[in-house]
Formats: sequence, structure tokens, C-alpha cells
Amino acid sequence: MGTDYDGFAAEYSADNERNLLNAYYERPAMLDLVGHVTDRDVLDIGCGTGPLAEQLAQRGARVSGFDSSPRMIEIARERLGDDVDLQLADLAAPLPYSDDSFDAACASLVFHYLADWVDALAEIKRVLRPGGRLVASVNHPLLFALLEQRYFGIEQYEYTHTFEGREATLTMWHHTLDDISLAITRSGMRLVSLHEPSIADDTPEELLEEPGKRRFISFLFIVMENPSDATPS
Repeated sequence: MGTDYDGFAAEYSADNERNLLNAYYERPAMLDLVGHVTDRDVLDIGCGTGPLAEQLAQRGARVSGFDSSPRMIEIARERLGDDVDLQLADLAAPLPYSDDSFDAACASLVFHYLADWVDALAEIKRVLRPGGRLVASVNHPLLFALLEQRYFGIEQYEYTHTFEGREATLTMWHHTLDDISLAITRSGMRLVSLHEPSIADDTPEELLEEPGKRRFISFLFIVMENPSDATPS
């Protein structure tokens, strides 16, 4: 059974707006890695309630987004209005977009909900234009190893977190670096780079567990590319 975000979408959205990991770590890093987006077609994969889509649109992108949670999409539409094309869709199924529709795609904390990455990456490759890039953030595989004292193998696990006073259980999948690399290769995408960034410069000190600590193991950021005809995969 997957995670049912409909049941805590409002609480998740409020928490996501200002917490350390989303507001001052994951989103700033994602925006930095996706780079220049003005007048580019960008797909926000698993867009949730729309905070990343909103910032991409503010930077001049033509943004489309989808999520599998109807309630998340409802909140995103309230936030974004007609500025972003939002659809209800599932990354584990064919996407409702034509081939070669996007210059770039972002997948914020999405892929660790999937046991199999290959088909999902192949579908993203289909909707990306040649040379288009996908920036994805996932739970860092070393974090699972440190907490669970095991590493190898694709393994399902649960994580319980409190969002604005409401407790929710998230069902996720651990993948090793080798699993990730192999899935990228099998999908036809090309691995460009891996990143373990610092938190944003404007992070309030009161959000830090240790004063002055700017780096920690939390998420891994992966940049992939749909190879152009002239680029070997």
C-alpha cells in the first residue's frame, strides 16, 4: 500500500512551506540545479501542493505539473490558478503528455516512493526533448544505511512524521547507488551528476539542530539527461 497524501494534504502543505528540509534545503537546491528556466517548458513531477511549480513560474518557466493525490492537486490549483497546467496522474503509469513536450523536469522527493524506477524514467525520457534534463531528489541511501544498519537490496520501509500536529506514515523504497545507476542506464537516460548540497544561505539559525551546521546527510540530488541524437547513451 502506498502513502495516502489525501488524508493529510493540508497539514503537509503548511509544514512544507517553512520547514528546514523542504523550504531551506530541497527546494533551493532543486531550483539551483535546474538552472535557467525562462521561456522553457518545465514539468513538475509529483508537484504536491505546488510550491516548486510556483517558484519555477515566477522565474519565467511555462510549468506543467501532476500528482497522484486529488487533494494535493486541489490545493495546488488554489495556489497557482491558471498559471500552471495541473493534472491528476501517476508516475507509475503512462503520462498524459505528448512526446518531446518539455525542456526540463523536476522530481522533488518522488522516486523513493517507487520500487521500480526504470519504466518511470523511460516515460520521463519520452516526454523530454533531446538534451532535456531531469533533476530528481530522493532520500539519501546512506541515511537508510545509518538508521537501519543495512544497505544492499531494494527494500520497502515506513517512516512516521508529524505534519502540523498530524501524524502520518509514509511508505517508501530504499535503493542503493548501484540500483539507481543501473535504473538510469536501463531507462535510456544518462547520468550527468550527483549532488549533496548545503542548506540555503538564508536559513534561519533557529531551524538548525546545531548552530552553524550547513551540511548533513538527508537527500541525494541526481541530474539526468535525455541524450540527443549526437550524444551516446
